[in-house]
Amino acid sequence: MGNSDFEHIPVMLEEVLEGLKIKGDGIYVDATVGGAGHSSEIAKRLTTGRLICLDQDNEAIAAAGKRLEVYGTRCKIIKSNYENIESVLNGEGITGVSGILADLGVSSHQLDTVERGFSYSADAPLDMRMDTDSAQTAADIINGYSEKELIRVLRDYGEERFAPNIARNIVKRREEAPITTTFELNDIISASIPMKFREKGSHPSKRTFQAIRIELNRELEVLEGTLDTMIDLLEPGGRLCIITFHSLEDRIVKTVFNKAQNPCICPPNFPKCVCGRVSKGKHISRKAILPTEEEIARNKRSKSAKLRIFEKAN
Repeated sequence: MGNSDFEHIPVMLEEVLEGLKIKGDGIYVDATVGGAGHSSEIAKRLTTGRLICLDQDNEAIAAAGKRLEVYGTRCKIIKSNYENIESVLNGEGITGVSGILADLGVSSHQLDTVERGFSYSADAPLDMRMDTDSAQTAADIINGYSEKELIRVLRDYGEERFAPNIARNIVKRREEAPITTTFELNDIISASIPMKFREKGSHPSKRTFQAIRIELNRELEVLEGTLDTMIDLLEPGGRLCIITFHSLEDRIVKTVFNKAQNPCICPPNFPKCVCGRVSKGKHISRKAILPTEEEIARNKRSKSAKLRIFEKAN
């Protein structure tokens, strides 16, 4: 299946390791292990501590397993979406952790494995599943959603201004025959965006593919629904590091972190807080941490990455 080499160049590795403040005896979670680029460096720094790795991608789990083998029982890999982090940790008898990392990017491997259908640069079945055991694929969305639903997805998750055009043309085309490949979808998108509105240096399909992928894998829903749980799972002084790759994700992380830091809902003119909501800790960097110029030159996929860190109150 695909190229067996699951090369994972970890994004902002130094910043993440510094952000997590790793203690040798701590318990850490890599919520999206991928090729274990970050995980192998975290594991290296543990003595009596443990690292729990989650991923829903079977190929990632196999690759991470190989890479983390040398650390023996220090690391445990569990197939699961990170939205189940609490029950996974409960199952391991863990109630609190020293740090959690979630790198939300689509892995290079997923993009480069043509038949996974994540990329608009190669002709492949419209798949885009992070978890290949799940039933629904991108083709089901493209062929099954109503025009109105397609517009919502493309607008909300792709911020695509030509969403109505694209949705209308998808519906028109699929009346003749189901749309099954990435290049068929590319053709429809291309015909839907007037030449003069195309972004220079950006593929016309970029926003639509992002939108379909987010909808299929419930990416924003899972993120929004799980961040508070992750903060609650941290021990006092514990750190949560989240790496995002587009503004929709970053906005969610920023909002949740700021609210966890300052949850008070009292009107601003109240002399003191009466709502009783207590801060869970602090959003470490008011501005997101960005990759260095050197890193972007070395790994162009890190270009849009943003890191945010939350520290649990002591």
